[in-house]
Amino acid sequence: MRAADYVIVGAGSAGCVLANRLSEDPSCRVLLLEAGGSNRHPNITIPAAFANQFRTKLDWNFWTEPEPDCNGRSLYLPRGKSLGGSSSMNAMLYVRGRPLDYEMWEAQGATGWGWDGVLPYFLKAEDNSRGASEYHSAGGPLRVEDSRDPSPFSERFLASAESAGIPRIADYNGPEQDGCSPVQVTQRRGQRWSAANAYLRPAMKRPNLEVLSKVQVLGVELRGDRAVGVRYLDRRGRESVAHASEEVILSAGSYGSPQILQLSGIGRPADLKGVGVEATHELAGVGENLQDHPFVVSIWDSLIGETLADAESPRNILKWLIKREGPFSSSVAEAFAFVRSRPGLPAADLQFHFAPGYFSDHGFDEYKEHAVTFGPALVTVKSRGHVRLRSSNPTDAPSILTNTLSEPEDLAALVAGVKLSRELAATDPIASTLGREIYPGADVSTDAEIEDDIRRRVELLYHPVGTCRIGSDELAVVDPELRVRGIEGLRVADASVMPVIPGGNTNAPTIMVAEKAADLIRARSAVAV
Repeated sequence: MRAADYVIVGAGSAGCVLANRLSEDPSCRVLLLEAGGSNRHPNITIPAAFANQFRTKLDWNFWTEPEPDCNGRSLYLPRGKSLGGSSSMNAMLYVRGRPLDYEMWEAQGATGWGWDGVLPYFLKAEDNSRGASEYHSAGGPLRVEDSRDPSPFSERFLASAESAGIPRIADYNGPEQDGCSPVQVTQRRGQRWSAANAYLRPAMKRPNLEVLSKVQVLGVELRGDRAVGVRYLDRRGRESVAHASEEVILSAGSYGSPQILQLSGIGRPADLKGVGVEATHELAGVGENLQDHPFVVSIWDSLIGETLADAESPRNILKWLIKREGPFSSSVAEAFAFVRSRPGLPAADLQFHFAPGYFSDHGFDEYKEHAVTFGPALVTVKSRGHVRLRSSNPTDAPSILTNTLSEPEDLAALVAGVKLSRELAATDPIASTLGREIYPGADVSTDAEIEDDIRRRVELLYHPVGTCRIGSDELAVVDPELRVRGIEGLRVADASVMPVIPGGNTNAPTIMVAEKAADLIRARSAVAV
């Protein structure tokens, strides 16, 4: 039996931040529980190898239920299962989203989470290689750098985007996002810099922080309407309880946090009864409001080589081992274009990821020749899904349904994205370097054919949010202080609390949520950062 002031569930992006910030107070005892193990595997450390973690012991390997609007396909949902969570598995792309996103949060009841309320926490986290400025900072735990050794193809993509009328911007993390730009990444000198590297490992030297890895959380221990601890299975399969004298904090992500709440009897009573879980507290919004970014790739053969197809040559391996440079330092997606699928939108709803290589079916669709990938992702999503218990067994994966493409507006935006991919591919300087269109292919031309192709091939971009959202209405799960409504001593702090998905990759916003959560827990204000 263990005891601490704070018990944190999940050593992902948010949990690593919280473990660090809460243990800064030497009088505060912190216990962090994680289902995965170490994050020292080479496929974690080497940036370009991130997809090699998929469907391995480093991955939760979740799948959706058959999606009605995706031809009944189950969509693959990788989630990191090691210290650092998905920050140890992702493509390391540092994107905050737009100020508009956070103003929408506040308008939907997330008081204090508007742009002015979150910007100080983005700054607190950041150590940007470009130095400090009005919108960036240096000296924080999270290292953010420009790509170390980008492919010449990425510059061709940006030049073609400019020729097609998409302006080049210096900083997509500034006040205006529309335009094209090279990516910035969470790397340090050519290696991944996860939340475990940035926050957890420095804090693990502290005597008041204990980290238990390879443990399976079973549920929150409740005493009446108060959380008093967490039940878990240790490495040997023995059940134990970690007692929390102050708070239990769920940071298990947008799939794990609602699953743990429901296993604890917190959710929709009818749904819980249906899987044999006794309802202890009715909270109808648990597991609802699931959002993710759908994307579909367009791929062309390269006529001139110069892609990641040569990454594993002896020369490139040696280049990374000695200098941490070359293709192995690539985040695969090396350039962005944020665009609007149609006039009249308040912000860009499409985020193009350009990769100087072949990337299809999450890397499982292999292609030995040189190719480049245009990946329009829909970042303003109308479709909503849910996460529910599959059974009362905590080791069973939750039942996940995203309802991807259920809203006609979402499908229409992705059709526009495919068309714009073709327009960019036909624009010099990149046009003269490209050969055959591999996907969607020359036989897919009309809008109806493009729609059918999208339903066959659309995937999700590893950005689940929203299943324990902030608010004050009946479907809100946590209040603006991130306290679970109706339960004392229990908070959720991870991507699941986001009311609306941000307009871009979600790791930086998740770290921001945890930075702000730490101050809420310690009753500190943003001016203290």
